Amino acid sequence: MNTNNKNGPKLKLSTYRQLLERKAEEVRGSMSAQKAAQVVARLDVPSDEGDLSQQHHEEWIFLNRNTLDMKLLREISDALRRLENRTYGVCPECEAPISTKRLDAVPWARYCVTCQERISDRLAHGEEVDEYQEA
Repeated sequence: MNTNNKNGPKLKLSTYRQLLERKAEEVRGSMSAQKAAQVVARLDVPSDEGDLSQQHHEEWIFLNRNTLDMKLLREISDALRRLENRTYGVCPECEAPISTKRLDAVPWARYCVTCQERISDRLAHGEEVDEYQEA
């Protein structure tokens, strides 16, 4: 199903949809496996401060990984919504087509490389950007 996107080149939309859906399932599965591993490994009553410290550290790692996974799922969901809205593959900052090379590497990419670099630069310099630009 190759169609022209608003301002964009012909994209392999069905291929990107499949990649996005597969990645979402992979992330969800990983999150479930992480949760199960954490529950299995958890000690009901830590025997000493070392066990308690280790348990807290593992919980911290799990929460950080879970936060990153949730952010990725949100980005994938947004990309699927852009596919539905026929805005997929078009950078909302400059309205230029996002290269197929970039979309092949990061199918959930919202911005073209140039705009993403500008946004990353602004973040690095402490400027505020909206939550979508952080992606």
